[in-house]
Amino acid sequence: MKLKKLQKLRPLIGVFGLLAIWQLVVMGEIVDPVLLPPPGKTFVAAWDGLFGSGKLAFDFGKTVERSLMGIALAAAIGIPVGVVLGASEKVYRSVEFVIDFFRSTPASAVFPLFLLFFGVGDQTKIYIAAFGASLAIIFNTAYGVMNARKTRVLAARVMGAPAWQRMLVVLLESMPQTFIGLRTGATLALVLMITAEMLLGSVDGLGLRVFEEQQLFNMPAMYAAILLAGVLGYAINLSFFLLERTFVHWAGR
Repeated sequence: MKLKKLQKLRPLIGVFGLLAIWQLVVMGEIVDPVLLPPPGKTFVAAWDGLFGSGKLAFDFGKTVERSLMGIALAAAIGIPVGVVLGASEKVYRSVEFVIDFFRSTPASAVFPLFLLFFGVGDQTKIYIAAFGASLAIIFNTAYGVMNARKTRVLAARVMGAPAWQRMLVVLLESMPQTFIGLRTGATLALVLMITAEMLLGSVDGLGLRVFEEQQLFNMPAMYAAILLAGVLGYAINLSFFLLERTFVHWAGR
């Protein structure tokens, strides 16, 4: 029983290990302490930003809001498009170059294009995040549909299942791959959102907070914002992982 409880604490080993290395680097002055403050100062700055001045909490909330909107938009577009493309391999192959081209192009390279079409504002950042995330979702969903286990689809056909039931089998088979696309897309959406907040004249958000604190040489506050961005990314990824375990617990069986 005790062993099981200890196993649940295993993920904390890496966290404490990282904090120990960070503290040792500061104490050994391997990096200038002005550039890398100790973890304690960073946590104090994070606490003050979240519960004191509240400035960091506000920026955190704005990034969460915009990132979730970008992820929702990407899922709403990416999953249906991926299913349609995956249902016909010929159709997918005809647009494969376009998908791979934009998937291989750094999304930050198309920032100017989004600025031209949508101007400077929150919607531009949301569209950029949705654009990058939707490509990952389309790619994985389409391959999930195309690679659905033929034996189960064939069994459904032999048993006389109508077309909509055979399609349901294909969709269920593709769900594990679709969730991989969602997790990848969600992480990408957050990365693009932070970058867009840094570069596209934002007035709030974690990306702006990191940039402004770096300009002011307020290192503890800058690391606090980076720390929160990491926590947010981990929380989003964990949420999709738990959803995946709930809805596709049968995967691989």
